Amino acid sequence: MVVGIIIGASIFVQPSEITTRMGSVGGIFLVWAVAGVLTLFGALVCAELSSAFPRTGGVYVFLRETFSPALGFLWGWAMFWTMHSGIVAVIAMVFARYLGYFTPLNDVQLRAVAIGAILLLSAVNYLGVKQGSALQTLFTIGKVVAVLLIIVLGFALGSRIPEHFVQGSAVSSGVSPRAFLLALVAGLFAFGGWHMVTYAAEETVNPTRTIPTALLLGTLIVTVCYIAMNGVYMYVLPLDAVARSTRIAADASDAVLGPGKSGVMSALVLFSSFGALSGVILAGPRVYYSMAEDGLLFRWFGAIHARYATPHRAIVAQGIWSSVLVATGSFRVLFTRVVYTEWIFFGLLAVALFVLRRRPGYAPPYRVWGYPVIPAVFVIACAAIVINQIISAPRESAYGLALVAIGLPVYYLWARKGSHQRRQEAGGRRQEAGAASREP
Repeated sequence: MVVGIIIGASIFVQPSEITTRMGSVGGIFLVWAVAGVLTLFGALVCAELSSAFPRTGGVYVFLRETFSPALGFLWGWAMFWTMHSGIVAVIAMVFARYLGYFTPLNDVQLRAVAIGAILLLSAVNYLGVKQGSALQTLFTIGKVVAVLLIIVLGFALGSRIPEHFVQGSAVSSGVSPRAFLLALVAGLFAFGGWHMVTYAAEETVNPTRTIPTALLLGTLIVTVCYIAMNGVYMYVLPLDAVARSTRIAADASDAVLGPGKSGVMSALVLFSSFGALSGVILAGPRVYYSMAEDGLLFRWFGAIHARYATPHRAIVAQGIWSSVLVATGSFRVLFTRVVYTEWIFFGLLAVALFVLRRRPGYAPPYRVWGYPVIPAVFVIACAAIVINQIISAPRESAYGLALVAIGLPVYYLWARKGSHQRRQEAGGRRQEAGAASREP
């Protein structure tokens, strides 16, 4: 899940944005390396939290148990309406666009294909976690093998190109801290999804050991793959071509295999995005199920299918809303305005370690090495990313924060309603007990 969700479509397009902002080979590799290290730091934080709270819901549970149910609710609120459903919609549209390489599709047909992919994979995950995880495993193995082939063939066949283009090793002197942070955000976006494995803890065998191991190994594998793939791009293409490209992997394929061979790369992106979409669809409903169990969503969301043992209604709700975002195109606005806010929550996860380490009785099976340096560095990095985003785009940032903050009054209304219902249920039970005690 970790590798399969992270390696989606971004690594095949995102390097261009980073190259544009950095302008040197050394700077580009620095961004990817820092993004990989920060992702690893975040994974280490989640590894300890997942071993301490191996429950369905992951990040939602960590925030709820450490700080308050309100903060956990805000994470789930933003997930359903924007962040997670938006990711589902984005990946589905990438899949549809690359399918359009093989068969021409107009805008309506693109959206129909994207919605079809969402509904198909929702149906697979509806039928059981084994079916969903088996599909995820198949696509992950396939895409990792394909990425390794790209790396090997790129360096082997790329040697036939008369001029190799990797040159320079220092960050350009003209790169500002703001430009570096914006490039870093683009890199971190390509690493997105590493935390989602924690959502399905209660369906994982030996979660206190399996999830930390998956987080550590998964992020390391992806980091190595990403840095090597960028090496291939810059080995076979001049730096300005990398910066201009809107389909960097396809252009690199043409340079190595010859013009007109980009269909090979398009097929790989198609395969990779479909696999990532499967993992994201599998993960999200577990959070909504956990929230419903806590009375913070309609009980309807918390239903478990009698035969398939999956949170089937949460899967259906996620599939429908993601399809609506695709059909209306609104995912573009919501996603670009809100996606950065998840780094506020990620920073809070690292803060949670400092809070929990002071609680009596806190003894998780796994403890992050490098404490307190690693979580402290991660908190500072998260704060820098969020502050830089607010400074760079204050209006968009305010809109995104407002969308998340709307969940707070909703939470208090829901919590009040749930408290009232619990009092009524408790009163009913007391009346029944009293009536039973008076029976002869």
